[in-house]
Amino acid sequence: MEFIIGNMTLVAVIVLGVVVLILLAIVIMMHLKMRRFLVDADSHNIADSLESVSTDLDEIKSFRGELEKYLASVEKRLRKSVRSVHTVRFNPWHGSGEGGDQSFATAFMDEEGDGVLISSLYSRDHVSVFGKPLKKRESQHELSDEEKKAVEEAAKGLE
Repeated sequence: MEFIIGNMTLVAVIVLGVVVLILLAIVIMMHLKMRRFLVDADSHNIADSLESVSTDLDEIKSFRGELEKYLASVEKRLRKSVRSVHTVRFNPWHGSGEGGDQSFATAFMDEEGDGVLISSLYSRDHVSVFGKPLKKRESQHELSDEEKKAVEEAAKGLE
């Protein structure tokens, strides 16, 4: 009987030892998982980690607000910048040999079709340069065929 009780005690101690080892392994695994979950190096518990995440989130929200303001100002400036340019070279004297294709019409436009048309007429004796404002892809001044073509081609570049 004493032998059976001794064996049962030994079996109970072994079973308890195995249970303790299993529980110790579980505690170690949980501790490692907890360390991975904690965000900041100084965090010792979940509350510290959540506070760190909250601070980071506030900084990100602030940065986002500043970035949205900056992008709005960039978009506003970009709409008014030159977005399309097209040049048409031509000979205004049509075959007389004077000037060649040295004359040109160049349209500079922003997104809304506002800008300027600069044209030049070249001959051996002189060069004339003209500037015509553009509003919504049109000018209040009469445009030559070459100038109209420059405006149309520049407008295609906006599409």
